Order: sequence, then structure tokens, then C-alpha cells
Amino acid sequence: MALGLSIGRVGAAKAEGARAPLVTRAAVKGLALRIVPPLVVLAVFLLLWEVLCQRPGAGLPPPSRVVTEAWDIIAHPFYDNGGTDKGLFWHITASLQRVALGFALAVVAGVLLGTLVGQSEWAMRGLDPIFQVLRTIPPLAWLPLSLAAFRDGQPSAIFVIFITSIWPIIINTAVGIRNIPQDYRNVAAVLRLNAFEFFGKVMLPSAAPYIFTGLRIGVGLSWLAIVAAEMLIGGVGIGFFIWDAWNSSHISEIIVALVYVGVIGFVLDRLVAGLGHLVTRGTATA
Repeated sequence: MALGLSIGRVGAAKAEGARAPLVTRAAVKGLALRIVPPLVVLAVFLLLWEVLCQRPGAGLPPPSRVVTEAWDIIAHPFYDNGGTDKGLFWHITASLQRVALGFALAVVAGVLLGTLVGQSEWAMRGLDPIFQVLRTIPPLAWLPLSLAAFRDGQPSAIFVIFITSIWPIIINTAVGIRNIPQDYRNVAAVLRLNAFEFFGKVMLPSAAPYIFTGLRIGVGLSWLAIVAAEMLIGGVGIGFFIWDAWNSSHISEIIVALVYVGVIGFVLDRLVAGLGHLVTRGTATA
């Protein structure tokens, strides 16, 4: 009898589990709350833009004319006629390659320097004032100096990305290192961890939320810097595309390119935020 009751309960539990909906009402509501407000705001913005720019003498084209005039670059982003006559996909890819290299170098150097500044009182007193001065220099102010040093546009653009994005990484890493709880340091001393073990097992995990905050700021600055730098160095890149469209008076193409720039910047931020959330197990803000 008892066995029969147990089997009946198991069967009832399975039936109840089978009847459980795959998509709950709360999940749908949460998704709607995240998607609907931005869509409403975007629709209102586009409507106002359309109305205001339909007036005679308006300096900017309305959205309807932007789509019509720039339809070729929207519909055909992969064309390649050689030289700089390429679709938006190739310009964006070239810019992303420069950003990836310059930002990767900034991550390595920034984390190491930030660890040094955060761990050593002497390093903080000696280097922090210098960092605070250098980080206020605008990104494009570094470009003539990098062109003089490297004598080529490609490494110069990468250097501008590096020097622009490294400062928030250094500063946030240093803050994270200084905020490591003393208990962690005491445990490391009891376990007699060497410098490399302490760095990998205590420092980085403890400072990871601060580090990823710096990385998010840095990747955003990297994307800003490369667009501005490419306007001056020329070649293939989204910055050059925007400047070339301006010289050709193709305002609609500039607007389309700016939309791509904004979307990709948002995606880069989300990627770094998601990676930080994964690495820190939710302690970093996504």
C-alpha cells in the first residue's frame, strides 16, 4: 500500500512538472519591461525627428530620407571595390581590430601598473600624480606625437587607443587592490603564499569587480578614440568613412554610420559587463 502511494505521488509530481509552463507570466512581464520602454522612447524620438526635419530649410534629413538616400550602404555592407571603397562591414571590422589590439595592451599594462600602485605606498605617491596629469590629455592630442614616433597611421591609432583606455584601468585596479580586506592578507601570510600565488589567488579575485568597472570605461573610451583618430589618419575604418562622407556631403550616410557606432559601442560595453559578471560571479555590475 505504501509503495502504491509513493508511486502515485511520483506520478502526480511528474504530471505537475509536465504541466508547468516553459514561459512564465513573470518572465514575459520582465522582458516587456526591458524592451517596451526603449522602443517607445525610440519611436517618439523618430517621430519628432521626422516632423522637425520635414520643415523647409532643415539642416538634417528626416529618418525617411536617411533610409532612402543611404539604402545602398545599409543593404550592401559587404561590398569591396578595393582601396577605401568598401562596405560598412569592412570599415567597422578594421576599427574593431585596432580597438582589440590597443585595448588588450591597455588591459595588460593597466592591471599590472594598477596592482603596483595599489600595493605599494611609494609607487602610489610617485606614479599617481603623473597618471592624474596624463589622463586629462585629450586622445587626439597624442596623435601627432604618435605619428612622429611611429611614422605610420596603423600603430599610431593603436597607441592612441592604448593611451586613452589605460587610465581608468589603472585607477580602478589600484582602488580594488587597496580595498582588499586585511583578513585576506592575513590568511595569505599564514598559508605562506608567494608573490605570484598572492597575485593570482587573492589580489585579482578580490579586485575583479573594480577591474571590470575600469575595463568597461576603458573599452568605451577606446571606441571613442578610434573613431576620432581614423578621421585624421585615413585608410579603412569607420572614422574615415564618416569623414569621407562629410567631405562628399553625404549626411544620410554619416547618420547611418553613427547608428552603427552607437550600437557597436553598446555591444562592446555589454560584452565586457557580461564577462565581468561571469568572472566575478555576480559581484560586478552588469
